[in-house]
This record gives sequence, C-alpha cells and structure tokens, in this order.
Amino acid sequence: MDKEKLLSRAAGTSEERFLLGRVLDQYEQYERKNIPVYTSFLSPQEQALCESLLHASGVSEGFSFWGGYAGAERKRLCFLPDWLEAAEDTAVRVLRCRFYHENSLTHRDLLGSLMAMGVKRETLGDILVSERSADVMTAGPAADFLLQGWDSAGREALQVAEITPAELLVPAEKCRFIKTTVSSLRLDSVTSSAFSLSRGKAAELIEGGKAQLNWRDCLKPDKPVNAGDTVTVRGLGKCTVEEVGGLSKKGRYLMTLKRYE
Repeated sequence: MDKEKLLSRAAGTSEERFLLGRVLDQYEQYERKNIPVYTSFLSPQEQALCESLLHASGVSEGFSFWGGYAGAERKRLCFLPDWLEAAEDTAVRVLRCRFYHENSLTHRDLLGSLMAMGVKRETLGDILVSERSADVMTAGPAADFLLQGWDSAGREALQVAEITPAELLVPAEKCRFIKTTVSSLRLDSVTSSAFSLSRGKAAELIEGGKAQLNWRDCLKPDKPVNAGDTVTVRGLGKCTVEEVGGLSKKGRYLMTLKRYE
C-alpha cells in the first residue's frame, strides 16, 4: 500500500495526517541510514495511531515507545537498528525544577509556564509533581533552553537542573480496584460499571464521541472489551480492565477494573 493510501486509512483529521506522515518519513530515514530515529513525544492516543499505522505498513519490529521511566504516559516512538538494544540516554532527558513553598505548584501551573515560554507540547513528556519539586521529561534543544531560561512558574522561583533517570521521583499512583460483574463484555456495560453510570447513559456517551477504547475513539456501545484494555471517558477519567474471570451463578462476567482517580 502506498503512503497516501496508508495515511488516508489511518488518519481521521489533518493533524493526524501530518503527524503520521512525519512518522513515515522518520521510519524511512531509519531504514535508509540504519541509525536510531526518535519522534516527538506522543500522547497515548497518538501512540495508538502510530502503532496501527506501522502494523498496516507491515512493520512489526524495530520500534518501541519510551518516555523516560516505566509507566510513562507520554512517550517517544523510537526506531532502533539491530545494533541498539534500547533507546539512548539522550532520547529522554530529565530536568528537576525545585521550588520553595510546599505543594504550591500543580501540573497545570508548570505546563502553563512552559507554554508561555513558547515551549511546544510535543517536546515535553510527563511532568511528575512532588511537594517541592517537579521532574520534567524533555529532549534535545528544549532541555538546554529550559536549563538556561526557566526560572519561575506562577509566583514561585525555580531552580532547574538535569538529573539522571535513576533519580526520578515518581508519585504513587492514585487508583482503586473495583471488583464487579457485567452482563456482557461490551464497551457500554464495562463503562457503566467503571464510572457508576446507567448502561443507557454509558451508551449515550459512547455514541456521542466521548469515549475511547485503547486510546482510539469508539462510537460503538457493543464493541468487545478484553482484559488489558483501557477505557477513557471525557470528563470522567480512565480505567483499565485488569482481569476478566468466569461467569457468576447468575451468568454475569466477573471482572476487576482499575479506576484512576
């Protein structure tokens, strides 16, 4: 399948088409030169789009996603030649910004400060906020720019320095596990249990374009859901299907959901 047909099938918007076109160009560079090539940081939805595109292109190996630490949400797509086992250390650089007042800055404050400086979102990975510091995943020239010029966020003065990935402070995950039963392994049924909605309301949200299954928009309430899948609903949050068990005595599916707070 040629490039234009691939993009037409994989991309739903002009922004997605631009992103995926650039990814294909980077893959061609990696193939031609046999060197590591890294994309910008991608959201989970963009990662899913890129993975689908590569599989449609017949590419099943030679790439991975890396965001600086296990469990990162925003990651770079890494095209790695066979002589390189993992992404290079420079693929994701970690900056720690320290501030004086405890819990005075939020993720939103820090991201807003970076956007005000003209830093593009695609050059930033996760921002992990602690009581008096935040660790920011970034790469390339953006890291050098922030080391030299990022000195405040909101009313807080910042001290910014580069650290190693081993020094990262990863906040404890805020989530709870829900053991439940569902009448069927359909998206509307799982969404209903995960977010305490009626099944009719869950179906309405899905058909209204408010839900994603594995970071891809899904408008079908009857879409099958399996263990390991991620369900997100705009305005309500995210959950993952941790386990799908057998049937209860009433013929309902036993299920464990992980709901993120």
